[in-house]
Amino acid sequence: MSQPTLGILTLYLNEKKHLEERPVYQRMIAEGRKLGLDVFVFTPSDVHQSKDLIHAMIYDPKSRKWTRAWRKFPHLIFDRCRIQKSRRFEQLKQFRSKYGHLHFLNRPLRDKWTIHQVLSKKPDFREHLPATVLFNDLSDVHRLIKRCNPIYLKPINGTGGRGILKIEKLGTKLYQIQGRNPQRRIITPQKLHPSRLGPYLLNWRARSRYIIQEGIRIQLPNGRVHDYRVLVQKNGLGEWEVTGGAARVGIQRSVTSNIHGGGHAVPMNTQLAVWFPSEERRSGIRQETDQLCLAIAKYLEDTYDALCELALDIAIDKQGRIYVLEVNPKPAREVFALSGDMEAYRNAITRPLEYALWQYNNKYGKQTAAE
Repeated sequence: MSQPTLGILTLYLNEKKHLEERPVYQRMIAEGRKLGLDVFVFTPSDVHQSKDLIHAMIYDPKSRKWTRAWRKFPHLIFDRCRIQKSRRFEQLKQFRSKYGHLHFLNRPLRDKWTIHQVLSKKPDFREHLPATVLFNDLSDVHRLIKRCNPIYLKPINGTGGRGILKIEKLGTKLYQIQGRNPQRRIITPQKLHPSRLGPYLLNWRARSRYIIQEGIRIQLPNGRVHDYRVLVQKNGLGEWEVTGGAARVGIQRSVTSNIHGGGHAVPMNTQLAVWFPSEERRSGIRQETDQLCLAIAKYLEDTYDALCELALDIAIDKQGRIYVLEVNPKPAREVFALSGDMEAYRNAITRPLEYALWQYNNKYGKQTAAE
């Protein structure tokens, strides 16, 4: 049986072909070698137009250098491509359409609104979802803010806290808005009269499709917001497992906690202790959170076909209620290294590789045995 190959499918960040997540891929390639897995990186633009060959990016852990080589299509593909508005993303959609018959570890997940609707169908999940509606017109905003104050506007395909707007009603004649623009820059809090709110929001919505979501009270005494990132992955036995959890604390005046937006990471138990001094209480919350995240991963895989990892953004209020804010199919891993949980960081790197080997042995091992 030939050596198993795993191709990591990604996108360039810009036209200069700067590779996204390069340090992570270097570690994955090095760890893959230890496991007997040949790992290379490629983008849709690296695929030969007429031959089934890929101008792959190869990393040598010994020399610490990247080179190029023509390679055959890998046995398995690990899709790490995030949604973006670019010509490169259009190339990705064409690749997925043309080569959809290949063996992918994971398939694309749907947008935030669709995922919310899917999860809402299951009563066990419904109580853990903030009230959420699709932003069709201003009446949607006014209806939700009567029930929930504050509320958040989120682009249905946004990542990294870009384009998120917080709206809070102050009495009867004022609204306060603050957030981050599409470039992730902080929008200074400003107060608007109801007559100005509508035009502002319609102009904001013109940039993308948005959902409106109930705001969960997760501000700390210092005014900063926080939430939790829980990573669940398939392991070397093909089973879902919680890899780790970490807290993210946003910077001052930010409505988001994202690391790329300037936030910092804290061990999950350390942050939980701020609101829940009892170790028994923290343990119970952590266990309930893990079980919820695993159940959601299994449910979404049953709904959308192959998945190998998901990161869930979790809010936990002062009463210990757990809310799922977002489900991320292409999660970053640095939050664990930044929080000091190096075991979780190592597992976050290696588990997709171990799962790829399990997939390979199940598919190609059985074929060899049958021959």
